[in-house]
Amino acid sequence: MKSRFESIGVYLPKQINTMKNRIAAMQNPPPFDLEAITGIKEFRTAETHDDSFTMGLAAAKDALSRSQYKPEDLDVIIVGSITRTTGGGDVRQINFEPPLSHSLKYELGAPQAMHFDVSNACAGMFTGVHLLERMIKAGTVGNGLVISGEFITPIAETATREIVGATDLQFGSMTVGDAAAAVIMDRAVSDEDCINYFEIMSCAEYAQLCIGMPSDKTEGIGLYTINAEMHKKDRIQLWPRFQMEYYRKNGGDIVSEKFDHILHHQVGTRAINNFSKYGSEIFEAPLPSSNLSGVERFANTASTAHFVVLYHALKEGTIKKGEKVLIVPAASGVITGFLSTTFTHLKV
Repeated sequence: MKSRFESIGVYLPKQINTMKNRIAAMQNPPPFDLEAITGIKEFRTAETHDDSFTMGLAAAKDALSRSQYKPEDLDVIIVGSITRTTGGGDVRQINFEPPLSHSLKYELGAPQAMHFDVSNACAGMFTGVHLLERMIKAGTVGNGLVISGEFITPIAETATREIVGATDLQFGSMTVGDAAAAVIMDRAVSDEDCINYFEIMSCAEYAQLCIGMPSDKTEGIGLYTINAEMHKKDRIQLWPRFQMEYYRKNGGDIVSEKFDHILHHQVGTRAINNFSKYGSEIFEAPLPSSNLSGVERFANTASTAHFVVLYHALKEGTIKKGEKVLIVPAASGVITGFLSTTFTHLKV
């Protein structure tokens, strides 16, 4: 039994900011062009009333608005965001209990749904998708909703205050934007509209390369990333090696799959190009020339990044009926994987 993406929803805050303005706000601007390096021109910033809960709720409602399912039909709700803020405005706070999935299911009108939260850095939403896909395959549930609301820009605010040199570990924080996404999944009825296969893994020995914690310099949350190590060629090539091992066990190869598009994590245009370049070296074959990206407009929206790009690629007609997409999760940890999916009925 296979599963599919039945519906997708996104919430983007209305407030648009620019990388130029973010750099101008830095107390110690870098000696290099951060916009040129990352390719990021704009990003969204949560408004006063926004938080992880309200943004996730809006994305879920957007997904439900074009779904065949109503809230009372949902079997399970999973939340996979890094940020867990509630309250909005001056009373906004990080909330762990009750879990966001519990609060969201009642706000949506789905009290019957099983619920739980997962946390796996920028792969949190994919972890939820992975679990739901396996639950549908096992027959445990017939459908479900995976949500993430990322109010992540506070780490950028900390970085603008604290960065002091060109090698500062907080430069990765300068690439983020706020967004929420949600997907409804159910049983596939044909191979023309399904998740073909999906695997994900963590390489925990690299966990120390990216750590989020309260800043010890100013009030706020900081993210400290050793980018030179995180994006080393051999780290990036964990993904194609993992995917090739899957083909060795299950048959097939990257060429015979005939992917129409590839979608990487949205950490910057240069990094995205390197992901495909280094992957192609291991596969010893070219990867799809259509490298889906929205990083220029939305920046890196953490666990929602792939789904924000996917939403707009469907909405703008970049992905056409019957096309196959290779989605490559990536996150601190180091987490990697591959998801093959064919879209026929998913629309925005």
